[in-house]
Amino acid sequence: MNEVDKIYDLEVRCSNFGALTIRFCKKLTYDTVSKPLISQLVRSATSVGANYMEANAASSKKDFRNKIYICKKEAQETRHWLKMIYAHEPNTRSDILDLNQEVHELILIFGKILSAISTEARI
Repeated sequence: MNEVDKIYDLEVRCSNFGALTIRFCKKLTYDTVSKPLISQLVRSATSVGANYMEANAASSKKDFRNKIYICKKEAQETRHWLKMIYAHEPNTRSDILDLNQEVHELILIFGKILSAISTEARI
C-alpha cells in the first residue's frame, strides 16, 4: 500500500486489513500445519477491527482505553502468526511483507492513542 492509497479512517483501515488477511489466507496451502496457523491469523487480524469498533462504542474512557489496548495486543499477535506462516510457506514473502507493514503501522497508531490517553489522564 503506497502513501496515496493510505486510508486515514481507522475503522475502515482495520476492516480492510482484516479483509486483506482473509484473502491472503485463502491463497495459502491448507494442510495439518497451516490449518491452525491460518485460523489463528484470521482470528487475530479480524479481531483488531472488531475491537476498534467496540472502542468507538465504549461506555467510558476506561472502557475505550481497554479496547484500544486489546486492539494493539491483537495486532501484535497477528504479527506473530504472520511470522509463523512465513516459516511454513516462505514463498509468501511479498504478501507477508505488505501485511506486516500494515500491522506494524496499526500497532504504532494504537500505541500513540494509548499514549495520548495516558498523557491526558495526567493533566
